[in-house]
Amino acid sequence: MALFGKTAKQWREEHPDLEGNIRDAATIEQLVVLSNLESLNSVFIHQGQSQSERLIQLNTIAITQMKALVNNKQIKKLNP
Repeated sequence: MALFGKTAKQWREEHPDLEGNIRDAATIEQLVVLSNLESLNSVFIHQGQSQSERLIQLNTIAITQMKALVNNKQIKKLNP
């Protein structure tokens, strides 16, 4: 939810013609951010944050990281 704005189930329902899951259709930037968010979510859970608190924080972080990666010229060189 924090990165894509929808659940995996919602994505599958919106894309019945595509095989795989939301990660298979993600960009390299999204996959990097998703990996970071998964690690941070684990830390936030350990700290006892509620799901709603975590979602707000993770969404803010996702936006910041996506902006940084999308605007990075070095990252663009990695994309085919």
